[in-house]
Amino acid sequence: MGVVGKLGKILGPRGLMPNPKAGTVTFDIERTIKELKAGRIEFRVDKTAIVHAPIGRVSFEADKLMDNLNAFAEALLKAKPAAAKGQYMRSVSVCSTMGPGIKINPVILMAANR
Repeated sequence: MGVVGKLGKILGPRGLMPNPKAGTVTFDIERTIKELKAGRIEFRVDKTAIVHAPIGRVSFEADKLMDNLNAFAEALLKAKPAAAKGQYMRSVSVCSTMGPGIKINPVILMAANR
């Protein structure tokens, strides 16, 4: 952390500063590399309550993308705070990096993960 601390002014505002909570600072490097190669993703909520996260690549098959989307939705529902009431996911859209978004009904997505 001491070495990376010098880059805090650059990495901090972008949200790229490593920290132990996110798992980006660890002494068990072998386990972390295996998890990352297996496809572990990290997601955070931005200031406007929008979650951005990759679920795959264009080269993935449709069923693999759907599996990844369902796993991601399940992880979001597990991360839901106990104090949160009402509809947790109001809208869901999937898009490529620079492509148009395709809206998905969040009720159907949540029902598939229960």
